[in-house]
Amino acid sequence: MPSKMHRLEARVTKDLKVLLQRAANIEGRRVTDFVVNAVREAATRTVERAEVIRLSARDQRMFAEGLLQPYAPSRRLRQAATRYKKIATVAK
Repeated sequence: MPSKMHRLEARVTKDLKVLLQRAANIEGRRVTDFVVNAVREAATRTVERAEVIRLSARDQRMFAEGLLQPYAPSRRLRQAATRYKKIATVAK
């Protein structure tokens, strides 16, 4: 069963409408189909940029090594964790 469709409206200038129509014609599509596809692609790129972390091969290797063979926590890190636990307990 297809999901329910929702209407999305936008006001655009005449020049933009002409440009959208021209681009849709080039691809042999209706303006609505062209716009929906373009907006979907832009939204996907925006979400990926915000949520996906891209690492170089070197950084990927370092990250994996850190997970597989972590260093023991330093004295300062243990002290910070102790301070955090005290603060977090009080905040509850």
